[in-house]
Amino acid sequence: MTYEQQEWAHVKGELKDSLVELGFPAELGDEIAKNLGSPKAMWRMISYLDKVKPEQIELVVDEMLAIRAEIEAWRNKKASEEANARYNEMLNR
Repeated sequence: MTYEQQEWAHVKGELKDSLVELGFPAELGDEIAKNLGSPKAMWRMISYLDKVKPEQIELVVDEMLAIRAEIEAWRNKKASEEANARYNEMLNR
């Protein structure tokens, strides 16, 4: 198992543990991990769970969707910046 796979498994386990402590099913952790897509995003979710301690599953899913939306906005911003840099480079030639 590579380091990245080990990190992924560790963080996913932490996420599931946090959810179980709050009374949610462990399977929810599998789905959230799959949807978030990275250990860093899962750590953000774990921080939310540990600080807010939501009692409703809807709040957990809303936070997951908010994290995903922020990640997507960041990716779009980076793609736009890269395209703009290439365009400016082309204009300067």
